[in-house]
Amino acid sequence: MSLAKPMVAERLERPVSSRGHSMQIRGLSAYYGAKKAVDGITMDIPANHITALIGPSGCGKSTVIRCLNRMHEVVRGARAEGEVLLDGENIYGPGIDPVQVRRLIGMVFQKPNPFPMMSVYDNVIAGLKLNGRLDKREADAIVERSLRQAALWDEVKDKLQASGAALSGGQQQRLCIARTLAVEPEVILMDEPASALDPISTLKIEDLMQELRERYTIVVVTHNMQQAARVSDFTAFMLAGDDRVGRLVEVGPTDEMFTRPTEKRTEDYITGRFG
Repeated sequence: MSLAKPMVAERLERPVSSRGHSMQIRGLSAYYGAKKAVDGITMDIPANHITALIGPSGCGKSTVIRCLNRMHEVVRGARAEGEVLLDGENIYGPGIDPVQVRRLIGMVFQKPNPFPMMSVYDNVIAGLKLNGRLDKREADAIVERSLRQAALWDEVKDKLQASGAALSGGQQQRLCIARTLAVEPEVILMDEPASALDPISTLKIEDLMQELRERYTIVVVTHNMQQAARVSDFTAFMLAGDDRVGRLVEVGPTDEMFTRPTEKRTEDYITGRFG
């Protein structure tokens, strides 16, 4: 598989697969202008698993996750060095179109961001409309499938033409997840997806993540240690030094990271001694 434009179209047109897609990060460093924010991150992201990025504020978690689908470089003056591999292919390689990368590696943001002037229906298919006109029957099927995958169909099936902004906060976030799923990504990135939600909505998002990992590879940034322990299979702990540059301290299976981490700094953070 290639990430170049002609092959991306073919990948986006294929049927939804139950097979996940792995990623590998190799020597990733990120900058904002001349300021280095993240230094030398190397880790694997296994297919069909949830990998959590944890660490105190300012350690570079969100920067790393935004590098995984080339959102980082949208910020003026921002750049990344190193390699991020999707199924062995470097998304920062020559000839790779960042826009196409972002279709294959979807992003769900911290604050729900449905398009306020669009209906629930149009919010779901907004990304697909960028590729051209959709057949009504096909669009209907995609909307229902995506909303079902996002565990939202039963709640909104009778108000598909209502504004997406009229939904509750938790419903809006699941709508944003449905919008991401509609374009059939290979990996889903979630940057603090439940931090702005109430506890009940948070649990719904967590349950949804568990269901989605059967079909997708998921990377989630979270400040919530309990959430990381509940939902993730693997956890990566990041920390910034006195130079305010974020570095990876350790990564491993979540149960091991929370019960017998190899680094004292990880243990101190998880047990609340700092951060």
